[in-house]
Amino acid sequence: MDIAQVRILRLAFGTGSSMWFSQAVGWDMSFIAPVITMFILALPFPAPKLKSGISFVAVFTLSLYAGLLLLPMLLNQPMAGVLLLILALYWSFYYTAKGGSAVLGTFVTVGIGLSTAVGSVSVDATLMLISGMSMNVLIGVIFVWIAHAAISDSMARVDESQPAGKPPEKPQPDLAEARWSAFRSLLIVFPVALWFMLSSASTAYVPVIIKVASMGQQATNEGARLAGRSLIVSTLIGGAGAIIGWQVLRVVPTLSMYALLIALGALIMGPRIFQGRAMHPQAGTWSYGYLTMIVILAPAVMDSTGGTSANVAFWSRLLMFGLATLYGVVAVYVVDAFRPGARLVSA
Repeated sequence: MDIAQVRILRLAFGTGSSMWFSQAVGWDMSFIAPVITMFILALPFPAPKLKSGISFVAVFTLSLYAGLLLLPMLLNQPMAGVLLLILALYWSFYYTAKGGSAVLGTFVTVGIGLSTAVGSVSVDATLMLISGMSMNVLIGVIFVWIAHAAISDSMARVDESQPAGKPPEKPQPDLAEARWSAFRSLLIVFPVALWFMLSSASTAYVPVIIKVASMGQQATNEGARLAGRSLIVSTLIGGAGAIIGWQVLRVVPTLSMYALLIALGALIMGPRIFQGRAMHPQAGTWSYGYLTMIVILAPAVMDSTGGTSANVAFWSRLLMFGLATLYGVVAVYVVDAFRPGARLVSA
């Protein structure tokens, strides 16, 4: 196998096994663990060291607590609280846009978005969310290590495995461009986040909040046309995968089949994520498509085990994903249309 095939196989094994374990244990928000595993394994990097793994867990947990610290302001002094939330979200996008880690940037965005949205309904629910999410991130990182131990880069051909752990560095983006990109991502995420904070049912739409937060990171460092198309295509890919998986699970509703479907998704989408020693040109679109598949399908499976109307909830959640994506695409084009002296960047 070449290094790309090794990474695809590792992505499938790690995400599928993380999903199987998390659902077998069945703690709150357990589908977050395979999302974390998938998000890290979808990058062409070696196994994270212990320090990096601890950093992932710490950053995500601290971002959740940061959102919690904003709640007194949001509830008692809304204008000041909203301004602080805007600054926090903007920083998370700017950090990624100027060349920072996409994993850490996404963790911060998702953590702040979740804790503020859920905390606006119930502080107790937010504390439970923080506890459950921290456990999920820890388990997700553990399965990243397990996947690297089971399927290491050394399984690749020697001529390609040598540079596998050192992908070429990306050129640092222009800071003015990074600021604009972060501003555009903020305008994609913030209005939806504000709507969830004002909604009394925000706790029921945690998967949608995760999708919207990831959309902001997905649009970072891309031109308007490329970002808009990536948002649409990734949602279509993830939606189609979730629909197919949901129909199969209605026929064969077993945990093993569920984990195999998640692994199969990685095997199908993996060749569009990894190419050669680095990433496929469309890696962002397909990795976020895989993320969307998991985030749509997993909560529906958990609904079915809880005895709720899982089929109705599945299609309702899918519709909300579509509407959020449509809004994100419109926001991308509108914001870039009003950018002084700028032209839309074609794909």
